[in-house]
Amino acid sequence: MAARSCRVTITDTEEVAHTVKVTATTLYEAVALGLAAIRGNEWVMGIAEGLNVVRVRVTDIPVEHEVKLGEFLKWLERKGGSPRETSDRNRIRDILQMSKEKS
Repeated sequence: MAARSCRVTITDTEEVAHTVKVTATTLYEAVALGLAAIRGNEWVMGIAEGLNVVRVRVTDIPVEHEVKLGEFLKWLERKGGSPRETSDRNRIRDILQMSKEKS
């Protein structure tokens, strides 16, 4: 099973919600990692057992991209290409409030 990034939230005995980010391969592993992290925090006043709910939200692993601004600007000024590429450039020029490519 693949590891997933999760946000684990639990409310302490003072009704304060605490959230931590963990990486786990199963739901129960996420609960255990979250509980361990939250219990170890001095701001937590204690966690009631029994009917207390642990909320686990699986989040997509963030993806980050880097684009050189010069390459972006060259692409933006390029003429021709496929209809989709031309349309994409025109839409982006609109976003940047630039004049459109003449068809």
